[in-house]
Amino acid sequence: MHGHAFSKPSFNIAPDMDCSSSNSNEYSSYQDCPAKVPLNGLQYSDMDAESQNFLTDHQLGKKKYESPGSASFGMSVFNLGNAIMGSGILGLSYAMANTGIALFVILLVAVAIFSLYSVHLLLKTANEGGSLVYEQLGYKAFGIPGKLAASCSITMQNFGAMASYLYIVKYELPIVIKAFLDSNDNAWYTNGDYLVLLVTVAIILPLSLLKNLGYLGYTSGFSLLCMVFFLIVVIYKKFQIPCPLPENFINITVNVSQPQVNTTDEECCKPKYFVFNSQTVYAVPILTFAFVCHPAILPMYEELKDRSRRKMQNVANVSFLGMFVMYLLAALFGYLTFNEAVEPELLHTYSKVYNFDVVLLIVRFAVLTAVTLTVPVVLFPIRTSVNHLLGASKEFSWPRHICITVALLVCVNILVIFVPTIRDIFGFIGASAAAMLIFILPSAFYIKLVRKESMKSVQKMGATLFLIVGFMVMIGSMALIIADWIHNAGSSDEHADGH
Repeated sequence: MHGHAFSKPSFNIAPDMDCSSSNSNEYSSYQDCPAKVPLNGLQYSDMDAESQNFLTDHQLGKKKYESPGSASFGMSVFNLGNAIMGSGILGLSYAMANTGIALFVILLVAVAIFSLYSVHLLLKTANEGGSLVYEQLGYKAFGIPGKLAASCSITMQNFGAMASYLYIVKYELPIVIKAFLDSNDNAWYTNGDYLVLLVTVAIILPLSLLKNLGYLGYTSGFSLLCMVFFLIVVIYKKFQIPCPLPENFINITVNVSQPQVNTTDEECCKPKYFVFNSQTVYAVPILTFAFVCHPAILPMYEELKDRSRRKMQNVANVSFLGMFVMYLLAALFGYLTFNEAVEPELLHTYSKVYNFDVVLLIVRFAVLTAVTLTVPVVLFPIRTSVNHLLGASKEFSWPRHICITVALLVCVNILVIFVPTIRDIFGFIGASAAAMLIFILPSAFYIKLVRKESMKSVQKMGATLFLIVGFMVMIGSMALIIADWIHNAGSSDEHADGH
C-alpha cells in the first residue's frame, strides 16, 4: 500500500513551464524536468522497443544522468516489494473471512493480474509519453485536470496509508503498554486516542519537519522485515491456538465488551469456501489497497540499472509474485486461526486469546516501530503536492513547511480518532484512490498518449475494457460501502462483528 521506499516527491514535478517551482531543494537530482528530454529517439519500432534503453546518455547530455540508474535487479525487486507491502496485509484475513477461501483466492489472483497489467500500461505510456513522472504523464495526456487527477489520487492514497498506520498505533500500543505495566485498568495512557496524539506530537511531528528524509529510507527495509516476521508468527500461532478453544485455555482474557473467540462451537472451526454477507463488499477495496504501488513504479524505472521496459516488467512480476504469496499465506493462516472471529486488523485479534505473549509482543513492537517511522516518509510527497497546489514559490520557507505538516497531521489524527474502524479506511481509499491508480489513470493515459496504435488495435481495446472495469469497480465498491455505512448508521443495534 504505499510506496515508502520511494515516496520521494519525485512524482510531484509541475508541468513543463514551471518545472523548477518545486520547493524540494533537498531533491535537486530530480529537479530538472524529464519532459525537456528530446523525444525524437523515443518512438521506436515495436520490434526493438523492449531492448532499447529508455533514455540514452547522449539524448540527455547532462552529467548527473551519465549513470542512468544504479539499482540492481534484486534491489529493485526488494524496493518494489516494499512499496507494495504495507498495513494492507493486516486486513486480508478479514477479507477472507467475509468472502470464503475460494472466492478470496480468485479475487486475489484477479487484483494481482490487473495490477501487473496496469504496470505494463504505465511503462509503455512512460516510453511513449517521454516522462517518468506520474503527474507529468497526466499533464501530457489531459493537461491540468490530468495532472490534478494523478496528484489527488496519489495524495489520497498516501493519506489513507498514513491513517492506516496511525490506526495500528491506536489499536496496538495500548496492548503493549498494558503488557509492560501488567495492568488492565483503563487509565488515560492505555487509551488509543490519546496515545495516537502523543506519538504524533512526540515522534512523528519532529521527524516530519526534517527537510531531508534520507536516513529514513532504511526504515522501509525494516518494515518489510517486520511484515515477514509477522507472517511467520501468524503461521506459527495457527498451530498453537486450538479451535475450538478448550475450556481451560489459560490465556483467555475476559473482556465483556469484545466478542470472544468462540470457545466451544465445532461448527465455527470449519473453514468456508464461499461467503456472502454485508462485509463482503469490503474485500475488493481491501485487496486493491494492499496492491497499490503505482506511484513508485516510474521513479524505480528511472533508478533501474541497464533500464529496459522488459526488465522493469520482470522486476514487477517477481515483486508481485512474492507479495502475492505473502498475502495469501497471511490471509489464510490468520483466517484458519480465528475463522469468523477475525477482526479488520488481524494483529488485534490475538489480544482476545492471549493476555501476555512474548512473541506477539515482539511482533507488535516491531510493527509499531515500523509504522511510526513510515508515517513521515508517506507524508513527504503529500506535503510536496500541497505545496504545488498552493502554487508555492521555489524558495523554501519554514513557516509554510511547518504549517502544511501540522495541518496534515491534525487532519489524519482527527480521521483516526473519529472513524471507528480501520476497515472503513481500507474500504474507502481502496475503492477510490487505489482504483484510480490501478485501473483508471494508467489505462486513460495509455489510450491518450500511445498514439501509434489505433483505437481498434487489441492493446487499445484491452486498455479501454480495463478503464471500463475500473470505473465499474470504483463506482460499485463505493456505492456498496456507502450503503453499508448508511445501513450501520440506521441500525442502532451493534454490529455482530463487534464494530
